[in-house]
Amino acid sequence: MNPETEKKRMAMRQRAASTPDTSALNMSLRDYMEKDKMNNFEEESDIFKNGPTKNTKSVIFSLNNEVGSLAKALTVFKENGVNVCRIESRKAQHGADTECEIFVDVECDDQQMARVCDVLKKRLAHQQSVLQESFDKTGIEELETPEVFGMPWFPRRVTDLDKSAHRVLTYGNGIDLEADHPGFKDPVYRKRRQYFADIALRYRHGRPIPRIKYTEEEVRTWGTVFGELTKLYPTHACREVMENIPLLIRHCGYRTDNVPQLCDISRFLKDRTGFSVRPVAGYLSSRDFLAGLAFRVFHCTQYIRHSSAPLYTPEPDCCHELLGHIPLLVRTTYAL
Repeated sequence: MNPETEKKRMAMRQRAASTPDTSALNMSLRDYMEKDKMNNFEEESDIFKNGPTKNTKSVIFSLNNEVGSLAKALTVFKENGVNVCRIESRKAQHGADTECEIFVDVECDDQQMARVCDVLKKRLAHQQSVLQESFDKTGIEELETPEVFGMPWFPRRVTDLDKSAHRVLTYGNGIDLEADHPGFKDPVYRKRRQYFADIALRYRHGRPIPRIKYTEEEVRTWGTVFGELTKLYPTHACREVMENIPLLIRHCGYRTDNVPQLCDISRFLKDRTGFSVRPVAGYLSSRDFLAGLAFRVFHCTQYIRHSSAPLYTPEPDCCHELLGHIPLLVRTTYAL
């Protein structure tokens, strides 16, 4: 933030904390509050109009993981006078093992963004797109910006969750598991996690959630967790959970010998409270997770914790979410 902007904000804070001036003593409390609100609005508007930053936009593209490829791509932003404020990279979820996914936040206007995307599409046309199935054929997606100047992007329609749902902080794909994860050294488990991640990344709002054919080992793991929790519910769960678990058993297939399907749960919740669920590949930021709740959508994983530690998981899995969160979303007074 530049010194002038900081000075204006400090003035606003000081005025808010100071004693009202003499002229304010002749006003009613409501009139004074309205005047102060307008003063703050005018100064905030001035900061937004003349602040140091332009519209913030985001672009996602894929690169071959080789020396110089990222520097070559970033040259495009420099050539078009676009300031890069943040850059992240991770291993590509689709395509060859030699690819990585690049997520860049930039400050620019619409024309600059269009030019950058055009050049990136031409220079990266020979590469397989990380997000080919997720967004468009080029793997480049400009996230929609809100109308309010300077505000970060956020979903304004439920279909926008197709964008934010893919901005996972850590993928549940078996590739990014931590070394202390129970399934870290299990190649079969890691491959299975990749399968679940692919389903979540391909999912689009409005489509049927794919049914999963869970393995016998996964069903046993679920059954162990479900059996232990049903013993603990009477003494540890709140009244709402105790009332709703029988409904999930009756309508959604909650049993020790069956892992419930997200499509059945989503249909039941939609009819009862207006909520729905959608698959997600891993952790979301608090901002993106809460954005889903604003549209009455609960992001839920489909993978199951490793069978070697059925009563422990270092990350949320479907046992955690279907047995910990979903029961309360059945309650109308809770899922407002």
